[in-house]
Amino acid sequence: MKAALRNYHARMRRVLDYIDQHLDGDLDLETVSRVAAFSKFHFHRQFTATFGLSVHRYVQLARMKRASRRLASKDAESVTEIAMDAGYDAPDAFARAFRRRFGQSPSSFRKSPEWEPWLAAFGPLDNARSKLMQTTFTHDDVMIRDVPETPVAIMEHRGDRATLGNTIQRFIAWRKAAGLSPETSPTFTVFRSEREPAIPADYSMDLCVGTDQPIAANDEEMKAGVIPGGRCAVLRVNGASHNLEPAALFLYHDWLPASGEEARDFPIYCQRQLSFFQDVPVHEVVAELFLPLK
Repeated sequence: MKAALRNYHARMRRVLDYIDQHLDGDLDLETVSRVAAFSKFHFHRQFTATFGLSVHRYVQLARMKRASRRLASKDAESVTEIAMDAGYDAPDAFARAFRRRFGQSPSSFRKSPEWEPWLAAFGPLDNARSKLMQTTFTHDDVMIRDVPETPVAIMEHRGDRATLGNTIQRFIAWRKAAGLSPETSPTFTVFRSEREPAIPADYSMDLCVGTDQPIAANDEEMKAGVIPGGRCAVLRVNGASHNLEPAALFLYHDWLPASGEEARDFPIYCQRQLSFFQDVPVHEVVAELFLPLK
């Protein structure tokens, strides 16, 4: 029974990966059902029953999420180009759909994104990836590694997680201005609270970029710090690494008690292997979660 369920879920995850990798292609029901090796006559209900939204809705949201990322990047692409790539025949239709979903026009979002409604709008995608189809971890997935001390520049986020998107954008802007690209300078996130504390205002995390360059004395947003060296339990998470709570809970609930190890006095943290989650497609994001050990 469990093997059959794992196989079923693997086929469904394959569909999500395919959609994320082919947003510019033909993603009709026949195509995606063939990827999962399910009958097209039943697949739309199977998908909806598994993920809580239809194939069409998932594709629509995934394309809109990519479009919003491209707008926020402030590159030279026109709104018309982004609208066409999102599957809209005309920019005014895209603008109406965008405003309906985010409460902002595309041009307004490009100038000053409001991330709270952005996060809320893509809740169904988060549910599809993390709540209904959680990855199952095993003890063999965890490695113990000696990591070197890494000097970093730190931007602290303190307060409701709903405002985290604004902090991320300031962090991205700072590192771009400093010439610290994700490809050459590692990105760390230090989790100083649980993902959903009882009091939302107690949410706390640090966004860090590896660098030993000095921080300007008048810089009010960044401060210098270090990711300490030492032994760590390391768990690799592929895709959908925006929610690492299941992986963290596995380390604390399952792996740590059975390992005989003890946690060191530094918070659990992750290193993202590509760029920040708003810069790359879901299927390309890789993160390693580090639990510091004594």
